[in-house]
Amino acid sequence: MSEKIEVIGVRFKEVGKVYYFDPEGEKFSIGDRVIVETSRGVEYGKVVVGRRELDPLELNKPIKEVLRIANAEDDAQYESNKQKEKEAYKICNEKIHEHGLEMKLVEVECTFDGSKMLFYFTSDDRVDFRELVKILAGNFRTRIEMRQIGVRDVSKMLGGLGICGRPFCCSQFLDDFHPVSIKMAKEQGLSLNPSKISGTCGRLMCCLKYEQDTYEHLLRVTPKVGAIVDTPDGKGRVIENNLITGMLKVTLDRRPEAAPAVFHRHSVKILKDAKIKVEKEELEALKGIE
Repeated sequence: MSEKIEVIGVRFKEVGKVYYFDPEGEKFSIGDRVIVETSRGVEYGKVVVGRRELDPLELNKPIKEVLRIANAEDDAQYESNKQKEKEAYKICNEKIHEHGLEMKLVEVECTFDGSKMLFYFTSDDRVDFRELVKILAGNFRTRIEMRQIGVRDVSKMLGGLGICGRPFCCSQFLDDFHPVSIKMAKEQGLSLNPSKISGTCGRLMCCLKYEQDTYEHLLRVTPKVGAIVDTPDGKGRVIENNLITGMLKVTLDRRPEAAPAVFHRHSVKILKDAKIKVEKEELEALKGIE
């Protein structure tokens, strides 16, 4: 068993991925501003996870160390960068409109040392932004990088309220986006209506992932719609099920015209289970929201 190492978690954006760094034996508290060494240079971040021990196998690569706690000069540099980002956003937007580029600027990010500015944008097509880069480089005298992002990333950056009335999960606490599929919605018994299962970004709601493990377990122990089961009143076919309560409606073979009988999943035996399938027509109708 490998020896555990001590780390702290640092975030560079209000809602972003947490990166781990070696505190080098120093004490840091949650909320402290720190200067750290990253793969793209020196960065300014906030401690969001206090000192803890992790197995090296839990980390994707060797961790870098915390250089120091941020001082007043570092704080001023950070605030100065924020002002530059606002200015760059305004200028870039003006130039996009002047040159008639089919792109929408979302956010501008300036590296802590000012050596690079990143411009995040969305577009339905490829964009020739070479002239725009030249103009921006001339204005800000630094390296310019344009990054095309997806609609989920836009929601994460801009924030907003979901149909539940709460702030977007992605803008509040999700570090990364996890795959969400139409199959999950169907297994959870949700209406396959795009307006019911997609978020403001137009993609499937991230929260479908939260309870999927529970639904997968319930599907293993509950007869699916269409399953042939043996009940205390004889053999029949499941026409409706409630995964949460475990209650089933079954049409009995010996009384096919009668109203369905109701049983709990524990009182029936599965003779032949059914499968949940996403039909080709359903996939076609929901194309583009996964």
